[in-house]
Amino acid sequence: MTTAHAVGLEIRAAVAAVPDPEIPTVTIEDLGILRDVELVGDRVVVTITPTYSGCPAMDAIRTDIRRALPGHDVEVRTVLAPAWTTDWITEAGQEKLRRARIAPPSGGAPHGRTLTLAISVRCPNCGSPDTRELSRFGSTACKSLWSCRACGDPFDHFKAI
Repeated sequence: MTTAHAVGLEIRAAVAAVPDPEIPTVTIEDLGILRDVELVGDRVVVTITPTYSGCPAMDAIRTDIRRALPGHDVEVRTVLAPAWTTDWITEAGQEKLRRARIAPPSGGAPHGRTLTLAISVRCPNCGSPDTRELSRFGSTACKSLWSCRACGDPFDHFKAI
């Protein structure tokens, strides 16, 4: 491993650890927002994809990426294609959502295949499928608000797109 490669790994790790400003229990890497980190000469070029166009968190994410790399010349590029889907959330990210009592998205995005529809959303607190949607929108636009009939707790569900 060269020194330049090791520095690149440290930079990538620092960027990957940036928390999502709306769901700080997961990082931008966990959500699949982080697409690439390159060293171009002395400049660090970070490529990210928003969860949806117009996501209000993107300015905060750009600022947090620059803060994660003090002393570096950082360019943050935003790309819209390929479009982000909830399929990009890593297994670690889904587990972190569960631990934060947010039901991860169920089913998959229809990338030329049959869309699997979730009959119910499992409660992240007790695991019961006996749940109901209270509101299509939760604490953020990417989540809906649900309630569990078994344990009685309300919880957020990360919508599948």
